[in-house]
Amino acid sequence: MEQSTEKKRDYAVLVGLRSPVLHDDSADEESLAELAALVDTAGGQVVGTILQGRDKPDPHSFIGEGKVEEVKRMVDEESATMVIFDNELSPSQIRVLTELTGVQVIDRSGLILDIFAQRARTREGCLQVELAQYQYLLPRLIGMWTHLERQAGTSGKGPIGSKGPGETQLETDRRHIHRKIDKLKAELEEVRRVRNTQRQRRMKNEIPVVAIVGYTNAGKSTLLNALTGAAIPANDRLFDTLDTTTRLLTVSDTLDVVISDTVGFIRKLPHQLVEAFKATLEELEYADLLLHVIDASHPQWQIQQRIVDELIAELGAEHIPCIRVYNKSDLAFTEEGKRGENAVSISARTGEGVTALLAMIDRKLDKGTRRVTIHLPYDRVGLLDSLYRDGKVERVTYNDTVDVVAVCPPRLLGQVKDYVEGWQRPKEDWE
Repeated sequence: MEQSTEKKRDYAVLVGLRSPVLHDDSADEESLAELAALVDTAGGQVVGTILQGRDKPDPHSFIGEGKVEEVKRMVDEESATMVIFDNELSPSQIRVLTELTGVQVIDRSGLILDIFAQRARTREGCLQVELAQYQYLLPRLIGMWTHLERQAGTSGKGPIGSKGPGETQLETDRRHIHRKIDKLKAELEEVRRVRNTQRQRRMKNEIPVVAIVGYTNAGKSTLLNALTGAAIPANDRLFDTLDTTTRLLTVSDTLDVVISDTVGFIRKLPHQLVEAFKATLEELEYADLLLHVIDASHPQWQIQQRIVDELIAELGAEHIPCIRVYNKSDLAFTEEGKRGENAVSISARTGEGVTALLAMIDRKLDKGTRRVTIHLPYDRVGLLDSLYRDGKVERVTYNDTVDVVAVCPPRLLGQVKDYVEGWQRPKEDWE
């Protein structure tokens, strides 16, 4: 019996408001279905859903007093422990709704933050989530604890005489949270500095960086597993990856890349999270290539694709070359034909199309690196140093000449071209 109570943390009634004035924050059946998936990921269970249509939100109770009564009835009938709104609520609305329904009320942002707090594993991930939580909490302090409105003055007898050297508990908590936020930002800056040092080392080695991006649950971790054999948990859950996972991938015999999986994007992503996760997502700015994974089996894949494109632009990474990877082709019943020259259909689960994707990555990142056989005269054996330093030497044999098999970038090829077996000058683009 105890196990079954542990399985579900909360029983939730979902509420969404559809209104033309809310624009992107307006709720619909699809966004409520996604909210239900988020509740499941958080370890809760949805016991009821209410979608309300209004011209504009009620400033006091958001959905109007009559609808709140309906929500309260459903909470009582289903023995719900909380109400989760698909829309962003103001701190005062959260307080009013909590009082009227008699159970805890949170909005979509609060739920996503809870999931992130559960999922974060590395120090960086935990720091980012904690920062986002404090930034979310700050404007909601009054709404969350009524005791914070009390005056902590010197007399202790209420308003008169209590305005002296004392300050409100609210102000004390605000200052404490501001200090925490500053401390977390400083720690994240240190994480960024370390990450930057590692990145510069990679750039010095001239290893291209490929970043996997996409909507949450599109199959990014499954793709990374398929490409590298990495044992990253790949579950059918939203936000399963919260920390950037980086692996070395041999794309072809002349190309190695560093490939990294990033946190999934989602509509109505809390603003605090976009800010807090810049440290993880800033990897995108330094990527040489993006793999935008799209769940081709999802009925709203076009909308999800647009949301990811918008967030990529917000992060300043829209100029980076991008391959659209239409995943779950084994589940997609309609194939839209060729979706452009920078697109490939795959199934990360079955491995179908992965070879074609690797070939496309190779073409996109082809910087003129070639595997060649070089016959060095013994009086030019000093060039071996350059080959070891700037190329990848695979074999050296000593015959009439020093015979070297090596993978060389264009600059190195220019130095040794006179000794390359079967050398042909590469054609220029205009030829």
